[in-house]
Amino acid sequence: MQTPTFPGTDRPFAPINLGGNPFGWTASADASFAVLDAFLDAGGAFVDTADAYSAWADGHEGGESEAIIGRWMADRGNRDQVLVATKVGKKPDRQGLGRASVLAALDESLDRLETDHVDLYYAHADDESVAIADQVATFDEVVTSGRARALGLSNYTPARLREFLETAASQDATLPTAIQPRYSLVSRGDYERTLAPLVAEFDLAVFCYPALASGFLTGKYRTEADFDGNARGGAARRYAEAGGLAVVDALVQVADRHGVEPATVALGWLLAKGVTAPIASASRPEQLAPLMAATGLRLTEDDVAELDEASASF
Repeated sequence: MQTPTFPGTDRPFAPINLGGNPFGWTASADASFAVLDAFLDAGGAFVDTADAYSAWADGHEGGESEAIIGRWMADRGNRDQVLVATKVGKKPDRQGLGRASVLAALDESLDRLETDHVDLYYAHADDESVAIADQVATFDEVVTSGRARALGLSNYTPARLREFLETAASQDATLPTAIQPRYSLVSRGDYERTLAPLVAEFDLAVFCYPALASGFLTGKYRTEADFDGNARGGAARRYAEAGGLAVVDALVQVADRHGVEPATVALGWLLAKGVTAPIASASRPEQLAPLMAATGLRLTEDDVAELDEASASF
């Protein structure tokens, strides 16, 4: 497997993007530090977060994940070793992509992250009330100011994504170099039909979520009883209701042949499909080993075809 380089740079990195959404939510600060330490020790470098994480939790307002990552980097003195992505547009008090809100949100994110720049800054979701030309101008300002090194887009329709890319090119403004789409073995159709052609046309890096489908593709959900009493069971259950347990069965079969965990195969399939680095999260250090093992997994053509067939309805 070829080692990717980070968008806009020649810096190689291990092709697993550690999701920061558990930090300050299902993982305490101490547990988050332990996960981040273990990720770096295992050769990882790229951590993904958002200013909105974890505003959905009771008593939270957003920014909790960024603050933990910032404290960890400051405490460890390792900012130069870490690639950090964050996002704007969904934090309850910084909704949308108006220029003033984006610039203020970025400064707030940098304060929480205890750094003067982020390596990749995403629009977390399109804001159709803001013209694409205005979005292009705002994010060009973000990058030319040095506060972000590269630009990414998440949750844009193919038409609006194309408009952004073409407008930025025509204005000689900063071009997005990455997208963060929904893509996994149980969420294939939209990406493969409508976004993958744009990725190929514009040579975009792909950092997809939720690569393990809220834990569904780890293999821990095999029967109805497995969903009870699990914090993410509700999110995972919808995949089972859509026929996803057959996908898990195929994952387990492929994993058994290779002597690895199902999560390793789920991530390996995404890498085999050309994803730059799938986003996967961990609340405990021991959850990292199957994620990092995906970087060394070599699925055969038959393995990929088996998984393709099992997940075709998705």
